[in-house]
Amino acid sequence: MDTTLSSSTTDAQLVSAYIEGSEKALKQLIDKHQQRIFNFILSKIHDREISEDIFQETFFKVINTLKKGHYNEEGKFLPWVMRIAHNLVIDFFRKNNRIPLFENTDEFDIFQFIGDGAVNAEEALIEEQINEDIQRLILELPEDQREVLMMRIYRDMSFKEIAENTGVSINTALGRMRYAVINLRKLIESNQITLLVDNRQ
Repeated sequence: MDTTLSSSTTDAQLVSAYIEGSEKALKQLIDKHQQRIFNFILSKIHDREISEDIFQETFFKVINTLKKGHYNEEGKFLPWVMRIAHNLVIDFFRKNNRIPLFENTDEFDIFQFIGDGAVNAEEALIEEQINEDIQRLILELPEDQREVLMMRIYRDMSFKEIAENTGVSINTALGRMRYAVINLRKLIESNQITLLVDNRQ
């Protein structure tokens, strides 16, 4: 079945059209969102070939879910696909025993070790080395603490979401996060990793 499609057709309409048999609708959905989804994956993986594989796997899961009639996101197609991509990225890091590079947040200024906005080549090398050291240290954390830390920083999940995903109370999730940060700071100190390069005069 081919439904009349246009650039103004909503995601919900495209999903419905695909479920009813329109392959054009699926192609339009992919064309519409592929750049944003792929860029997101690439920003975490930093490897184009692996990112392309994860992008393909993302849409395999999307297609399988739609075909089985399990999609019930009420029109919120892109956030749903982004969550699938998110989970596949996390799976990749778990399988490869790697920890993703963290983005700076106010809560975790422990990782903001460059003093000003102008990062020269030497500082960039220092930053890369520190990130590698921190990734290694995070692997030394107890599994429950490491899991909460990754969910909070890397996946930007709320503590309510973390609690639901790990099957514990919000207070327990908060406690694990607090101990993860305390233990990570101890590991950083005991390994004599300097996190702050202050270039100000």
